[in-house]
Amino acid sequence: MSAERGTEQVVDVVVVGAGPVGENVADRAARTGLSVVVVEKELVGGECSYWACMPSKALLRPGQALAAARRLPGAAEAVTGPLDAERVLARRTYFTSDWDDASQVQWLESAGLTLVRGIARLAGPRRVEVAGSDGTTTVLTARQAVVLATGSVPVLPDVPGLAGSRPWTSRDATSAKAVPGRLAVLGGGVVAVELAQAWARLGSTVTLLARSGLLGGQEEFAGELVEAALRADGVDVRRGVSPARVTRDGAVRVELSDGSVVEADEFLVATGRRPATSGIGLETVGLEDGGALSVDDTGLVEGVDGSWLYAAGDVSGRPKLTHQGKYGGRVVGDVIAARAAGPVQTPPWSRFTATADHRAVPQVVFTDPEVAQVGLTAAQAREAGLDVKVVDYEIGDVAGASLVADGYTGRARMVVDEDRRVVVGVTFVGQDVAELLHSATVAVVGEVPVDRLWHAVPSYPTISEVWLRLLETYGL
Repeated sequence: MSAERGTEQVVDVVVVGAGPVGENVADRAARTGLSVVVVEKELVGGECSYWACMPSKALLRPGQALAAARRLPGAAEAVTGPLDAERVLARRTYFTSDWDDASQVQWLESAGLTLVRGIARLAGPRRVEVAGSDGTTTVLTARQAVVLATGSVPVLPDVPGLAGSRPWTSRDATSAKAVPGRLAVLGGGVVAVELAQAWARLGSTVTLLARSGLLGGQEEFAGELVEAALRADGVDVRRGVSPARVTRDGAVRVELSDGSVVEADEFLVATGRRPATSGIGLETVGLEDGGALSVDDTGLVEGVDGSWLYAAGDVSGRPKLTHQGKYGGRVVGDVIAARAAGPVQTPPWSRFTATADHRAVPQVVFTDPEVAQVGLTAAQAREAGLDVKVVDYEIGDVAGASLVADGYTGRARMVVDEDRRVVVGVTFVGQDVAELLHSATVAVVGEVPVDRLWHAVPSYPTISEVWLRLLETYGL
């Protein structure tokens, strides 16, 4: 359904942002019979579908498959050439639907949701003004709630010459039409390491510039193993440096803090993101324009009179992960619908609270080796005041892993709260470990005692047998 332009409408719920988070909010609220309008200024489906999760993984997967084949005698002999970059890029474009959102719009309409295209701005309590590309303005008034699901935007560090040098952001890096001959990457986080490896395996000469170690916030060994893999792929990893000045005259010239210079055809800046709150009218409801939003576990924005403004996903200050944002979106959609019907209780771990955001967040870094982590790292658990026991095991010593790849390299860590004898954090690093993560997530969310986990028998011979080895090493 398409809304009439240049009109005023009263609906139950207005969702600003049609990415995966906004879609989940809208779908859950509409299922209960509430009328929902979704506002989007770009493509329905959002960052993940067109410039992040999907295209980046499409770029990474062929290189992972090729590397995996080369680790197996018999298969290795059948692999005689490099990646076909043109075909990889074509497959990437297939997964983005060539940056056309027609299929996403079709889903939205099939769910009974109304789409308004344009730039949304709060215009006071429960009111949203949408400026359309045709110059008209649609005014939406929400009976129940307005939900901000506007996501986040890249942050460019304040480096002389950087902004004028036309640097790549993650959008440019995932939508590029050709492989750059030389690529410099600034950053040491997930986006930086994933895209550095993807483009290196596609044929770029890649230099990765990081002020400290890689994958800060993860277990230290995760960054070390990923760095070793990047170097094996030919990436020039330079730690302890930062750009002092950037210029572009055809090629990009990056002058570094240690006096050295890196020249590249493109310069990807992957130094983080901030919530997209500028220019959306926060000041009309008593909040600071461009400021950070704080929400409670039901998604209600704090500091706003009344219980009508919600936020979910990156814009809410919660973990910047698509799956976690979708989880928060489901919570917000459900709680709006429940509150529309009357008072509702919101205890932890109910369907109306995003309790997992605090200590049970799963994340996968899709490099080769993969990094799969959920819950608290050992350092975070100790900082939280827990009495922990840390158990490590080399995944390559598990029979199933040795069948997956000759010379399998990887490590697992289990962090146990000794007072309760429950697992509070797990990290796996290695080939094909992403699919192990949900078992760890269930253990952490369910606070399953290690004595009960002992009876969760892993199939033989699979990599999941690492669970048995961790528990044995723990002392069971």
